[in-house]
Amino acid sequence: MADAGRIVVGVDGSAPSIRALRWAVRQAELTGDTVEAVISWEYPAAGWASMVSAVPPDFDPETLAAQVLADSLKETLGADAAASVTRTVMIGNVAQALIDRADGASLLVVGNRGYSGFKSTLLGSVGLHVTQHAPCPVVVVRGKPDPGTD
Repeated sequence: MADAGRIVVGVDGSAPSIRALRWAVRQAELTGDTVEAVISWEYPAAGWASMVSAVPPDFDPETLAAQVLADSLKETLGADAAASVTRTVMIGNVAQALIDRADGASLLVVGNRGYSGFKSTLLGSVGLHVTQHAPCPVVVVRGKPDPGTD
């Protein structure tokens, strides 16, 4: 077997991202690669100034994103397996964050869509962008929604 690589997977807590996480972990078991789970957040492009007064003073979006990632890993993989996954929390555009982290990776894995507003689309904007611009092969995980989700 060749030297192990790194599989980057985008996780935002949505059901499609959880399916992508499961797929990435199973693939890593087959290849011996490590798994890096990435979550990204950014301030809204418009209207942020008007929202600031409504945001609690202790609101910390980076901590919230890290918690979503930690919870997603633990609930999906269990505590022991989750501990072996590298966690990356980034500020910035989600698609660009995944592309940046995928530099040097053997594979980038995303769900077919995340928490965007267009549930009827076959491929979300992040999936579309990374399939066109990633520096490594990309897997877009599709599947039937898990009962009670989506």
